[in-house]
Parts: sequence; C-alpha cells; structure tokens
Amino acid sequence: MIEAKQDSRKKKFIKDFGIYAIGNLGSKLITFLMVPLYTYFVERSDYGYFDLCFQVCLLMFPIITLQLRDGAFRFLLDTQDKTERTRIITFAYRTLGTTIISAIALALCFSMFYPINYMWSTLALLVVMAIYELLAQVTRGLGNNKAFIAVGLIASVGILLLSLVFVVWLRMGIMGIFLANILARVISIAVVEFKMKTFSQFFNLKADLKELPKQMLKFCLPLIPVALCWLLTTTSDRFFVKHYLGLEMNGIYAVAVRFGGLIHTLSNIFLQTWQENAIQQYNSHDRDDFFSKVFNYYIYVLSFTLIAFTFTLKICYGWIVGADYQESLEYIYLINLSTLLFAVTVYFELPYQCAKDTKRAIPSIILTAAVNITFNFILTPLLHIYGVILTAIISYLLLIIYRWIDTRRYFTLHFQHKTLIPLVLMLVSAIPFYLNDNHFIDALYIILSIVILFMFTPKELQASIINRFKMLTAKISNN
Repeated sequence: MIEAKQDSRKKKFIKDFGIYAIGNLGSKLITFLMVPLYTYFVERSDYGYFDLCFQVCLLMFPIITLQLRDGAFRFLLDTQDKTERTRIITFAYRTLGTTIISAIALALCFSMFYPINYMWSTLALLVVMAIYELLAQVTRGLGNNKAFIAVGLIASVGILLLSLVFVVWLRMGIMGIFLANILARVISIAVVEFKMKTFSQFFNLKADLKELPKQMLKFCLPLIPVALCWLLTTTSDRFFVKHYLGLEMNGIYAVAVRFGGLIHTLSNIFLQTWQENAIQQYNSHDRDDFFSKVFNYYIYVLSFTLIAFTFTLKICYGWIVGADYQESLEYIYLINLSTLLFAVTVYFELPYQCAKDTKRAIPSIILTAAVNITFNFILTPLLHIYGVILTAIISYLLLIIYRWIDTRRYFTLHFQHKTLIPLVLMLVSAIPFYLNDNHFIDALYIILSIVILFMFTPKELQASIINRFKMLTAKISNN
C-alpha cells in the first residue's frame, strides 16, 4: 500500500514536472532567441535602459498585486467548491483592479512634477504583467496546468513575432521592445480568457466574501516584503552597474544574466511542480524522506544543467551574440553559479507556504537584502561586474544557510554525502571554463562530466533516467 502510494506520488511529480517543463522550456527557448535579436538590432545603452525599466516593473509588481497571485493559487488549491472558488477569484480581481487604478492616479500626479522617459510604457507593461500573472495562477489553482502553460507559450510566441515586427522590421528600438512585451501579454490574456472563461465564470461582484479577505491578506501581505526584498536582492545589481559602470556595461551585464535564464527556468519548473506537490504531501507520514529525496535529486539536476549548458554556450557564443556584446562571455560561468544558488533557495520557499506561515519568511530575506546592498556598495566599485556577481553568491549562500536551519521547524532535511560530488565537480569546472580556449576540449569535458555525474547519481534516479531513455528510444523506433 505504501509502495503504491510512493509510486503514485513519484509519477504525479514526474508528470507535473513534464507539463511545466514543456511550457517553460518552450517559453525560455523563445526568450533565448530574443538575446541575439536584441543584441543585433538594439543599441547597448537602449537595451540597458529597457532592462532597468523592466527591473522597475518587477520591483513594483508585489505592491500593485499585493501578491494575490500566490494567495489565489494557494487558496484555490485547497477547495473544489465552486462558490468558494468564486469568492477567491472575485476578491483577487476586485482588489487588483483597485490597486491598478491607484497606481495610474499616482503615476499621473508624479508625471506632472518628474517626467521620466518611457514612464507610461513601463506602467502599461506593469499593469498587463499583473493581470497576466494573476490569470495564470488562477488557471493553475483551478487545476488546469495545460492552460497555465498555454498562457506562457502564447505570450512568448507573441513577444518573438511582435519583436520581429517592431524591432527588426520597423526599427523602433526600445519602444519596439515595450510594444512587443505589452501586446503579447494582452493577446495571451484575451486568448486564454476566451477559451477558459475563468473571469466570466467565477467573477461575481455580489459574492459574499465573508472572512475570506482577512484570511487571504493574512497569507499574502507578508509575501510583499518578502518579494520586495527578493527583487531588491536580484535586481539591485542592475542599478549598481548602471551607477558605477554606465548603461553600456549594464547592457553587457544584462545579456550575460539572460543566459543564466535556463537555470532560472529549471528552478521555476521545479518551483511550480514542487509547490503543488509539497502542499499536498506536507502532512504525509514520510514527509521528511520525500522532501529530502527531492532536494538531493534537485542538486544533481542543477549541477548537470550548469556544466552542460555553460560549456555548450561557451562553444556557441561567438555565433549567437552580436560583436558588441562578446565580452559578456567572461561573466557567464559565475553568473550561472549564482543563479544555481538562487535556484537552491527556491526549495526553501515552500515550507512557509505549506504551513501558511508566510510571515516567518520575512527576517531571512530582509537580512539577505541588507547584505546584498551593503556588499554591492563595497565590491562593485572595486571589482566592477565581478563585484556584483560575488555579492549575489554571498547573499544566496547566506539565505540557504539561514533557511536550512529555520525550516527545521517544518521538516528535517537529510543531505546525502553523494550529493557533494556534483557540487565539487561544479566548482572545479570553473577552471577549464576560464583557462581553456579549445572548444574540442570543452566538448570532451561536457561528456566526461556527464559520465561522472551519472555514475554517482542515486540508483532510483538513475533507473528513472534509463527507463525514460528506453521509452523515448522505443517511440522513435516505432515511428
């Protein structure tokens, strides 16, 4: 009985991971294609300025949404009752509408005294991002993961096609990037709502909300400072680069960071899969073993991805990035390493949500943000972009240590000694990345690393990989 339950749980995790992977990797592939497109058709200073505007959107996002997207997903996951779902969705959309109107009014007042280039374009992008993200999480909370993936894919395809029109054909530069990102999300919202009718089916202004607003705000409001500190930690680097090194270097840095997107995407796939499964398995009798097994497997997958992707990127970099941005290659490995550490911190986000104890996440992230800002002030003038990267590495390591200790109140994590092997290999790989210029040796190193990692992979994960490979081979043979 227990084995059947474990097998069912594993199959569900793998199925969910596969669904999220298809959508996220498809979206990320399209985003990946945006990098060479923008580096060939947009000036470095313009691309750097858009990147700053986008970071402002991310910083303002938790405030304008009150983190209701997370609240809507968490509360929808707990109920199948249509009336309760109507209350949740109605409250989320109604509150978001109020904050959007308030944001527009404040922006109008602000623009009278401090006009800023592309301020209204940035606000428009922020508004559509807020609606888009809430719709996506509502769809996911209702259990329609395929529709959730469709939201992202439609938006990504739209950004690609509209970028070809506005940036490549019409040569609109930074304004073309804004238009592509705004209109693509509007189209995605319209298509998914037309198909799903989520808003028309569950939104009801006359719905009796009862105690729901208080319950949801108790869950959501602590997530605002958490999200702000997270974003301050992950986006403040752009402002330090711009301040100390200028917009052109921010453009260089922004391109390098974009290539860390694959690891970030992997962590996002994991978060989406783990979020749903962790909440559902939080009260299971073997919670500690299950959570520990997932964590150790996660480290193996991240390490493999870092090494394989970074060295492959090194081999191909000269073909996919414009000549003006080639120097960004030297930052790739360390940026990807910092992104991997960020991906590990993602694992420790969920215990607070599982227990609906989100306020306990606040102290650790405030401390991390303070350390990040302090070290950026110290290291960026001294080490330039390397100072920014080193600051990120220190910040994420601190957060991992803090939350590993703090989350013991929710579960006990067992770290397997074998998991040290991919971590050591990952650190050692920096040596051939920086000291070797022969692409043939880079290719051999990728193969060698994959063999070593596979040899020391836990047997259950190894068997799962082999079975998946056999199934894929069989399908290809039959076709």
